[in-house]
Amino acid sequence: MTQKILIVGGVAGGASAAARLRRLDEEAEIILFERGKYISFANCGLPYYIGNVIKNRDDLLVQTPERFKARFNIDVRINSEVMGIDRKRKELNVKDLSSGTVYTEKYDKLILSPGAEPARPPIPGIKSPRIFTLRNIPDADAINKFIEEQKPKCAVVVGGGYIGLEMAENLRTRGLLVAIVEMLDQVMPTLDKEMANLLHEHLRDQSIALWLGDAVAGFRESDSKLFVALKSGMELRCDMAVLAIGVKPEVKLAKESGLDIGNTGGIKVNESLQTSDPDIFAIGDAIEVQNFVLKTPSLIPLAGPVNKQGRIVADNICGRDVKCKGTQGTAILKVFELTIGITGASEKDLKKANIDYEKSYVHPANHAGYYPGAQQMHIKTLFSKPEGKVLGVQIVGRDGADKRIDVFATAIRAGMSVFDLQELELAYAPPYGSGKDPVNMAGFVAANTLDGTVETIHWDELEDDDFVIDVRTPREFARGNVPGSVNIYVNDLRNKLNELPKDKTINAYCTVGVRSYIACRILQQNGFNVRNLSGGYVTYRAYTADELLEAETARQLKEEFCTGF
Repeated sequence: MTQKILIVGGVAGGASAAARLRRLDEEAEIILFERGKYISFANCGLPYYIGNVIKNRDDLLVQTPERFKARFNIDVRINSEVMGIDRKRKELNVKDLSSGTVYTEKYDKLILSPGAEPARPPIPGIKSPRIFTLRNIPDADAINKFIEEQKPKCAVVVGGGYIGLEMAENLRTRGLLVAIVEMLDQVMPTLDKEMANLLHEHLRDQSIALWLGDAVAGFRESDSKLFVALKSGMELRCDMAVLAIGVKPEVKLAKESGLDIGNTGGIKVNESLQTSDPDIFAIGDAIEVQNFVLKTPSLIPLAGPVNKQGRIVADNICGRDVKCKGTQGTAILKVFELTIGITGASEKDLKKANIDYEKSYVHPANHAGYYPGAQQMHIKTLFSKPEGKVLGVQIVGRDGADKRIDVFATAIRAGMSVFDLQELELAYAPPYGSGKDPVNMAGFVAANTLDGTVETIHWDELEDDDFVIDVRTPREFARGNVPGSVNIYVNDLRNKLNELPKDKTINAYCTVGVRSYIACRILQQNGFNVRNLSGGYVTYRAYTADELLEAETARQLKEEFCTGF
């Protein structure tokens, strides 16, 4: 019997489901409803179109109704808003936005892919024409038109997440001065704070002003300027603002039709991506998914999982038994010259979930140090105790960070441990990596912690009266050190053991933790109680330097946006 399948929403989820359905069932009647003008566009590319990195607007159009019809024989109805679902009659109420006509359409199976909408809280003045959000091509067109016609010189981006950071970069690329206002004490909240601090430093180097730990109280216009009042009492002056304060699942249609909504605010679905109505499936940013690591309901609005969900739903509608095994939140972001990669749980997530864990830091070069162009990357690995199962990884780096985060993502999906990371045989040639790849190094350091080869301590665990030894050279020590630490170069350590206390635990550090690990092995075998400070001075600086950097570099940037600073 021929099935009639209706899909609400295009872009990644709906379009992927439609194409997969047709590949599996040539006879099915498939109708896709899209409220807007475009059924499938590269929404992840929109900030780069605004930055003129992607110059041709048509390059953003992944699929058109005409091409979709020709290739897949799918009835695509753009400018068509689904107003309601009659579950008993199994039909949709649809409004043709071009003509105003309202009609009904019956279904055997229904797929909801409404996505998420930008959060736009009821802040005074938020309806100003100088304030923008970015969700679709018309939004990008509006921002581009404003920049081209009004020639703004400075912009405030409200929100420091993925879209906020991408917009900050691309507006800066267009020549605007940019400030980011973020209510948390860090940008990119999916990162842990010390890793985000590395990003703060880079943003300031790119002349991005940061107002962290502050929030917008209201907007007002005066003399062709937009004024942004902050809750701290500060007022910023700019020509335009972009709201990037997150998205919320678009669940109005599902809620009005009586479908179950999860505690996170997303549409509740089972492993087959069925809603509480077995003939209605839901996918994409609007649904509540299971976090692969934490095993808790979560909202994870990422393009990769959405595409896979479309495929899973199509398989199940066509009689295949396919389960969605959860989403681990693997993501990557370019911020000027840096690459930020994330997969699995953050330390904040693990603490909130009361999961016992350990962490380690490594700061290796992306490829062999003797080959030109080697660049340092920063890797934080989170793993269970005592098994060492990889729970989450964060990378801040440049070239090569992308391929490493994908290896870690694969390791998490496969249930691998840090001991397994040691054994991975990864491609090596001097331009691409090292004989001991950064992934291997993360495994080595984590495994040494778990198997007792070295006792590890983290900078946030140090007490004021702890004995700390810096085993770098005197020249390195003079350039910056941990206050109160004693400097004994690692190569001189065996000759100066009598200068060290045996009645105290010694905490050793170097630049990244390698030389201090060697020092720990020397001291441990000579009867000392010793701990290696994970990640060395680089991690210490990431933990502590943000406020210093703020004081040193922020004032001049911030003066561009406000008076009396």
